[in-house]
Amino acid sequence: MDRKQILNLYDWDPGVCFRHPSKGVVQTAVVGVIHPRDDGEREVRGCADCVINLEDIRREQAARAGSEYKPGQLGEPGRRS
Repeated sequence: MDRKQILNLYDWDPGVCFRHPSKGVVQTAVVGVIHPRDDGEREVRGCADCVINLEDIRREQAARAGSEYKPGQLGEPGRRS
């Protein structure tokens, strides 16, 4: 899959990227969920560059482990990014 196809697997909304907060509000996708103590659940959002970077990491990990790589699963329950 190319970059555009991978990015199209995600839902995009305005937000602040966890790696690039200085960019301000940009289009972001959920890349993870954290559970701060006594504060419920919070989404971790990433910009397009970060989503692609995290997908590249997942693809490399899958190749090393000999498992199937399925793009578009960042931020899903039970998935560690």
